[in-house]
Amino acid sequence: MKTPSDEARKRLIFALDMGEDLEKTLGWVDRLKDHVGLFKIGKEAFTHFGPQIVHGIQRKGGRVFLDLKFHDIPNTVAKAAEGAVKLGVAMFNLHALGGKEMMAQAFSAAQKTAGDAGVPTPVILAVTVLTSLSGVDLKDLGFQMSPDELAIQLARMARAAGMSGVVASPREVSAIRAVCGRDFLIVTPGIRLGDEVGKDDQKRIDTPREAVRNGADYIVVGRPIRLARDPAAAAVRIVEEIALGLAEQG
Repeated sequence: MKTPSDEARKRLIFALDMGEDLEKTLGWVDRLKDHVGLFKIGKEAFTHFGPQIVHGIQRKGGRVFLDLKFHDIPNTVAKAAEGAVKLGVAMFNLHALGGKEMMAQAFSAAQKTAGDAGVPTPVILAVTVLTSLSGVDLKDLGFQMSPDELAIQLARMARAAGMSGVVASPREVSAIRAVCGRDFLIVTPGIRLGDEVGKDDQKRIDTPREAVRNGADYIVVGRPIRLARDPAAAAVRIVEEIALGLAEQG
């Protein structure tokens, strides 16, 4: 029988974004696989270790979120999506700013590849606005919208293109949920524990409890677990906050 804690644990993604020794990095899987739902592999880890790290996590019983944020011409991203499916990842992402056609072709390619292999299509997410960007940063880039306005517009486009959901700051979760509906997944980085807010390069951030209460389906956590004195205990604390947030959802 599933408990609220089991459901909350599935929603915690640990950012395994390290480029050190492969076995040392994979040691985090042994340490945390009973406390988190997925392991996120980003550019740092993947450029150091390549597919080996994905396969290593899978051999240890972990599920993988491949966070490479594909952004290129539609055909190139479609081929990358096929490769992600063949790696057996549970989730991967691309940049919504690549456009609706790029997203649609990636989804179609992933779905066909998964169907041919007889496996489920991975969750495919569109990245909206990076959590390190502020409104001032967007103006410097030539955007006339605020981060939340741009994130909502990109989420609408991602839904129309067939994406499973989006990656968005916790500050945009409520608005995206209202526009895109309950069945559209929202994965939220920029998560910090209450005493850590404002101490690093993330600008649009929130606590696990608040992000989930506002409608996030998954939260991504890296440093608050990795730098903790007891990482497993920190993960347990975050799962408890997720469970509270789920109970408080409207």
